[in-house]
Amino acid sequence: MKNTMPKHAPLTLTTSLEENLLHLRERFVHSEDFIMEYLHLQDEEAYIVYIETIIDKKLIQERIIKSYKGGFLHNKEKQTLSLVKETNSIKELTQSLLEGNCILLSEGSDLAYIFEVPFSNDRKIKEPESEGIIRGAHDGFVESLTTNISLIRKRIHNPNLKVKYFSIGNDSHTKVGIIYLDHIANKKTVALIEQKLQEINIDVVLAPGYIEEFVSENSSIFPTMLSTERADRTVANLMDGRIAIMTESSPGALIAPTTFFTFYQSPDDYNSRWYFGSFIRFLRILGFLISIALPALYIAIVSFHFEILPTEIVFSIKSSLENVPYPPLIEALGMQITLEILREASIRLPSRIAQTIGVVGGLVIGTAVVEANLVSNTMIIVVAITAISSFIVPITEMGSTIRLLGFPFMIMAAMFGLIGMSFFFMFLLIHLCKLESFGTPYFAPFSTIRWSEMKDTLVRIPLPLFKKRPSDTMPQKNNKKE
Repeated sequence: MKNTMPKHAPLTLTTSLEENLLHLRERFVHSEDFIMEYLHLQDEEAYIVYIETIIDKKLIQERIIKSYKGGFLHNKEKQTLSLVKETNSIKELTQSLLEGNCILLSEGSDLAYIFEVPFSNDRKIKEPESEGIIRGAHDGFVESLTTNISLIRKRIHNPNLKVKYFSIGNDSHTKVGIIYLDHIANKKTVALIEQKLQEINIDVVLAPGYIEEFVSENSSIFPTMLSTERADRTVANLMDGRIAIMTESSPGALIAPTTFFTFYQSPDDYNSRWYFGSFIRFLRILGFLISIALPALYIAIVSFHFEILPTEIVFSIKSSLENVPYPPLIEALGMQITLEILREASIRLPSRIAQTIGVVGGLVIGTAVVEANLVSNTMIIVVAITAISSFIVPITEMGSTIRLLGFPFMIMAAMFGLIGMSFFFMFLLIHLCKLESFGTPYFAPFSTIRWSEMKDTLVRIPLPLFKKRPSDTMPQKNNKKE
């Protein structure tokens, strides 16, 4: 075989088997997992070409070598389960090899046969650890895009469920799919997402998070796309007229458009009686307010407005602060940062060690800082309640947002007291009312004052009273590119 390659490699196969093999090998820069296996068929020379690290060799033996020895190339009935298609495009053959297929090339033919021989190494379907529920389905997405879409189709038996594929990443060529119900989803939103996906220019896509920054165009601290690994949550949002974006080799799905209250909904709300679901929903919203405002409220009262507390409590707080040399702001910032460090450490460590670090670290540090007169007892209580309240959010991204919002609230409270907190809270409300998610008001229905949409926000009314989907009542703005 020649060791030189023409200056301009052809785009299609030729009738020379030697040249075709040379062009393919040059495209894979002589990588050692690129295999060309000789095969003798019906007195003709042929080669099976594949990348051994991403295919199942047993399938090659069973589906191709055993099945087609003795007449495959001259057999008119070539339609089998493993045969995908025939092509003479070198670019298409290269992409097929990278996707885990193998190809068969023969002497005197300018066509190649592509076969599916995928290597299956997917983990078992199980419930996502970060989105556990008490009642309902306990399955979640895995790293296979095909498996994830099948989990959705098992729940929605509707021909209007539409799936579109995109290839994103100049080097990775990651397979990305968008899923939506064609008769429910807003056509302008679908077109906008498709346009943004086609305009993505990046070398590699490893997870939906890579896509989110290109698609959402959101500079806000609040997430405008919901990320989930639960199939039932994804299906519920699809039935509400939303669109899901999923990628190969990632168990997550991005949901758009979303509202603020979407992040506080959980499958348990609908698997329980409506009054219990409403109570838990209200607790989550209350937890949001506690998380962002409780440390700031403590700082404001201690620094400026101690007269609003009963005298007994004032004396109690004053006695705990007498030996603390720092102002309340430094106390709160120090404890919040320490809590974030403990939280990050517990995530990175193995699960058995993480539980020990979380409990022991919290108790030891909490006891030690109080005994050392670095932090007051009251501040420990405030930080503990704040931390617990921030973990009640069902979606991780919103929980991170809440913890970050607490810091500017504390600074405003330390500078201006309750007045500073009020101004920052008004700024936050204005920002929420102004924010949009793909043309949908983010703080709807409160920002739009649509009473028909209040049924599933702060509380959840009984399911028989739900008559319209959010996409039927929620206003959509034209998304024109300026």
